Amino acid sequence: LAVDGVIAGVGNVVVFLPQIMLLFFFIAFFEDTGYMARAVFVLDRIMKMVGLNGKAFLPLLSSFACTVPGVLATRTIEDRNDRLATILVAPLMSCSARLPIYTLFTAAFIPPGTCFGLLSAQGITLLAMYLLSIGAGLGMAAVFRKTLLKGNRMPFVFELPPYRMPHLGNVFSVMWDRSKEFLVRAGSIIFLLSIVLWFCVNYPKDPAAEARFAAERARAESVMSGAELEERLGEIERDQKELQIKSSYAGALGKMIEPAIRPLGFNWEIGIGIIASFAARELLISTLAIVHHVQGEGEGMTAGLIRALQSTRDPETGRELYTPLVAIGLMVFYVFAC
Repeated sequence: LAVDGVIAGVGNVVVFLPQIMLLFFFIAFFEDTGYMARAVFVLDRIMKMVGLNGKAFLPLLSSFACTVPGVLATRTIEDRNDRLATILVAPLMSCSARLPIYTLFTAAFIPPGTCFGLLSAQGITLLAMYLLSIGAGLGMAAVFRKTLLKGNRMPFVFELPPYRMPHLGNVFSVMWDRSKEFLVRAGSIIFLLSIVLWFCVNYPKDPAAEARFAAERARAESVMSGAELEERLGEIERDQKELQIKSSYAGALGKMIEPAIRPLGFNWEIGIGIIASFAARELLISTLAIVHHVQGEGEGMTAGLIRALQSTRDPETGRELYTPLVAIGLMVFYVFAC
């Protein structure tokens, strides 16, 4: 609980803090120079086409780093309907937690060739996910403003401050206040979710299986040594993790939702990953790595997982379980999975 639940839960929040602080630094910097006010004014005409005003630009831009600061930034929008519409579509912007999923499945299943001899097919696929998220977000904003959130449009009145040199003290103060708010508000929720998900992945325990794996470890330690022993212990550890996740509450939920996601080409393994990724999107990757016996960290784990996904076969038909179409379907799923 302490290591894999509490510390990992805090880590899921803190890992985003540097890039969110960087985002808030540049936003505060441009606000202090007077440039951001002009960007909001210029983009008001485009935003009006989907029923929003120019002030929605900043929250939607922030949501590409993380949706939470994007939602927090909507407080500057005076009109309630404009503010609610912006909050509702902010999760559709592809945040940085979805990028590892896009890059993994693009690298694994999209051929590295070029389109029209100029543009990378993998690059176009990645760009398409972001364009889809922007189009879906603006489209849903238009739908909300014409149905659930109808109301008289408030005139856009905005004071343009003069251009000036930014005061770094103000910039760092704004950056710190907004980052602290992210840690307190989002961190507490993600932290609690991480503990709940840790429990779902690790329980119920099977005493008979645990005793069997303990006996295998003792047997390996009695007859092996050095690198051979280390490799064998790693195999036992991966087998135990795989059995645990399959028999856990999360595994049961993954198998329970399989009939619903099977038409999308997804199996129970992806179902477990989808459930685990409620706390953080990129947990899909670590969950698939556990299920497919992939070890290592960073690029080594990514390369191993790519090979494992490419070689996985359906036990009933013998066909490839993961195909380019399944990969694109999963990426599109995560564009819309709010």
